[in-house]
Amino acid sequence: MTNSTTTNHKEALIAETDIPATPKDACIFLSDYAAWLLGCGATCIRIEKNVKRMADRWNMVSEMTILPSHIHMTVWNDDRSHSYSNIVRLHHTGISFDINTQLSKLSWAIADRKIGFAEAQRNFEAIVQTRPANPWMVWILASLANMAFCRLFGGDFIAMAIVLTGTLAGYKLKQVMLEDKQDVRFVFFCCAFFSSVIGAAGYVFDLSDTPEIALGTSVLYLIPGIPYINSVSDLLDGHYISSFSRFMNAMVLTACLSAGLCGGLLLMNIKWL
Repeated sequence: MTNSTTTNHKEALIAETDIPATPKDACIFLSDYAAWLLGCGATCIRIEKNVKRMADRWNMVSEMTILPSHIHMTVWNDDRSHSYSNIVRLHHTGISFDINTQLSKLSWAIADRKIGFAEAQRNFEAIVQTRPANPWMVWILASLANMAFCRLFGGDFIAMAIVLTGTLAGYKLKQVMLEDKQDVRFVFFCCAFFSSVIGAAGYVFDLSDTPEIALGTSVLYLIPGIPYINSVSDLLDGHYISSFSRFMNAMVLTACLSAGLCGGLLLMNIKWL
């Protein structure tokens, strides 16, 4: 009799933590979840699908408005007799495929009934504490990738060495300035200027047969490709405000990159015809 009572008590505790107790609990969790997903570079369609997947599992109805800097979330219970709304500012974490992937896996774990609400909260807190990838590894791999771009566009081996050197210097400067909380637009300008000055070595010292390739690819590591891609995705999905915001942010960064490149050309007295 005692064992049966204990078993029933455990099952009752599991049932209580399997789904949120109120729309308020679900809304706070989902809005914070969406804000982190938006901040780490997810598209609006991914955020909507992930949130809906979890809300459906909890027998609740969610409505969400995704703005450039905020998430506005409303959650109802199944008969729409109670609701709760919450507005959360997005978390500026920088683009992180790791956090993006882990949060998506969390939504599927909830939808597939592998974890309950209490465990989902614990997992979520652990995910958002994920440390960035090893900065030294990212620094080296980004530099090698940019060097490969130089070869892809027809640069010779000396041009590749110039691009590698310029990217190593510029990307390290980017990491240091971002850690120092400098404005990202100023960071893009300084890094592009720095890398373009080094990339001009082929012209200045007549070191390469393809100096224009070295100079042109020396700043490619700064191209904000993910924001451009996400803006198109949001546009196709009908999230016009978010799409325009992401596109304009990417354009501003590209303009800063271009200004830095032009500054390097002027300093080295190089005329690009």
